[in-house]
Amino acid sequence: QELGVARVGGQEDGGREGCSPGFQVKRYQLAFTGSFQKGQALIQVEFDDCAGNEDVQFEVSDPSFFVDGDLNLVPRQDVLRSQPVLSIHGLSAHADDTAQVEVTGLPAQSPHTLRGVLGVGQTLPFRSKRALLIPPMIVTENQRAPFPRKIGKVISTERLGSHIFRLTGPGADQDPKGLFTIDIDTGEVSVSRSLDREAIDSYQLEVSTTDFAGNLVEGPALLLITVIDQNDNRPIFKEQSYTGEVLEGSPTGTTVMTMTALDADDPGTDNAALRYNIVRQSPDKPSPNMFYIDAERGDIVTVISNKLLDRETLPTTTYELEIVAKDMSGSEVGLTGTATATITITDKNDHAPEFTHTLFEARVFEGSTGVVVNLTVDDRDDPDTGAWRAIYSIIKGDPTLSFKIQTNPDNNEGMLSVSKPLDYEAKAPHTLLIKVENEDALVPDVGYGPSSTATVHIAVLDVNEGPVFFPDPLIVSRMENIPIGSFVASLNATDPDILQIQSIRYAVLRDPAGWLSVSPVTGTVNTSGSLDRESPYVHDNKYTAVFIATDNGSPPATGTGTLVIHLEDYNDNAPYVVPSIARVCEDAHDMNVAIVGGRDKDLAPNAAPFKIELGKQLGLDKTWKVTRVNSTHSQVMLLQPLKMANYQLPLLITDSGVPPLSNNTEIKVQVCVCKKNKMHCSSGPSHRATLFLLFLILMFLLFASPVIFPARCSVGFPSLVLSNTLSSALSCSFTLFSSFFF
Repeated sequence: QELGVARVGGQEDGGREGCSPGFQVKRYQLAFTGSFQKGQALIQVEFDDCAGNEDVQFEVSDPSFFVDGDLNLVPRQDVLRSQPVLSIHGLSAHADDTAQVEVTGLPAQSPHTLRGVLGVGQTLPFRSKRALLIPPMIVTENQRAPFPRKIGKVISTERLGSHIFRLTGPGADQDPKGLFTIDIDTGEVSVSRSLDREAIDSYQLEVSTTDFAGNLVEGPALLLITVIDQNDNRPIFKEQSYTGEVLEGSPTGTTVMTMTALDADDPGTDNAALRYNIVRQSPDKPSPNMFYIDAERGDIVTVISNKLLDRETLPTTTYELEIVAKDMSGSEVGLTGTATATITITDKNDHAPEFTHTLFEARVFEGSTGVVVNLTVDDRDDPDTGAWRAIYSIIKGDPTLSFKIQTNPDNNEGMLSVSKPLDYEAKAPHTLLIKVENEDALVPDVGYGPSSTATVHIAVLDVNEGPVFFPDPLIVSRMENIPIGSFVASLNATDPDILQIQSIRYAVLRDPAGWLSVSPVTGTVNTSGSLDRESPYVHDNKYTAVFIATDNGSPPATGTGTLVIHLEDYNDNAPYVVPSIARVCEDAHDMNVAIVGGRDKDLAPNAAPFKIELGKQLGLDKTWKVTRVNSTHSQVMLLQPLKMANYQLPLLITDSGVPPLSNNTEIKVQVCVCKKNKMHCSSGPSHRATLFLLFLILMFLLFASPVIFPARCSVGFPSLVLSNTLSSALSCSFTLFSSFFF
């Protein structure tokens, strides 16, 4: 045989939490295919008393079946015919429940059965009804075996033995079937199993009598069976945890909340008459009886005085009460249910919010929108209440409605943002006056003071990316040639993203001479090479380097800043003469001069005035003369006529530094033939004016022996004369020296 089993109309318990004691599935289906064999497990019921199923007893409405230890429905013997509905009653110390098994596939009744013989369901000819005496019957719920139990008797006016009793309706031949039966001969009514008033509190059945042919003799008449309540249900609170609030300083007797429990027993009896009581208060300070509960209504009211109900002085702002509801009007035999009530002492708005600063400052790039500054306030009222939550408003300084301010619900700060893009060129700074208030009104004796307003200065910055250097450029002054490693400057870069906490690292972006290094963390700039004011990388005594600052945003943003070092001069450069080539005419006279000047890479006072003089060589002052024109220039004058040629003239130039620096240098002097305002100069190599050795040789020859000289000291030598005089010899010898060597 194959048995078809199905569960109908139930839900399985998902776990121990929220477990409902009893059958987890209330209805089952069992397919009948001819017979049920002894010892065969037909179905397995699902029963859980939520306490381990210890000492659970099961009773089946048909004694031919029982439930074994594995919760299987098992026939005690071979069963050839079964009732269409089997009831299974499960009972333990923690659960008392009933399930139904519907047997399907039962064979149709034979026409030779009693129903067929009696003609039940056939259309009968009309006959008058006779009276039946049917007293009301009562049954106490939760009765225990043995069953069936007699509960009353229907009396017929007909002669006994000439008819049979029939019982119909819900509880008899209709669902729930089989609860009540009637003795067909005596009319005694019996209950077949325990009833539950909370499921069905009364049954309305019909009783009639028929003859053996099935013809109606008496009735049908109404039979009312009432189920009497037992105190088998504990009070159950609608919620396990209740929460309530009471405002600090509330007067004694203020209602905080109402606790409500339900009892499934008969509300017209003491079984459902509930009484409430507070059994525990935590904490129990300043008094263990701060609250009272109305025993009948469940209203919790304050007992503590309004002065002691002070949120700022109480040890806690939250109190937990354990509430017990007991039926039987609170008598000792009553069943109980428990719940907790959490009462929060709420705050009055007796503290106005105050700004943490009287002045807030912010910077915003032109053309941008969004939050520019967060305004912080202090409020001593209870956080996350209307007395603490802040409402901000702009009361002055925003005629164009370019700003808006909202409250950050997470931290109660005021988020001031730009709602319309600002124009840097139109108006760079904005000054706003902000007011803060609470959602709830202040108590009458408290008002908003000066600390409830704050000023916000907003600087509108030109559009720039990344960190911003300030000042930019950074200008410092340093002496050139300071030791390597010397401090130069401290860079200061700030990130315009003021709502983000970011770190900044510095690096050198452009250092043309490679003189500088920077600390990536502090921005301190030191020298890594010698600073040279005269370097080609220095312009107008200023050396310019560019640094980059990078924040740690995602992606990182960068900004650049310029460092301008004004280099102070140190006398480390000797002066020099310009131009390097000068021209004079071959004839010696006062106007026949060349102008030369001094130059020095250093600055005053390490440069001009310059002293320019002839080199320290004998005899130069016989042909040349240098005189000062001004602090920077001198003139070179030809004293003796020279033939057209190029000459290298040694000069000594000295600056005015302390100590002064000198430079021995040479200039090229072109002695030219001057005619009609035109100068005809030699393109040949230069003769050095430093032929002092040859001059000495010539002097030796003059003094050692008579020398034959031209009669006229001229280049042409027309005649020779003997000259012994020293003066004439010197004159002519110098002339000849100059003619031959210059």
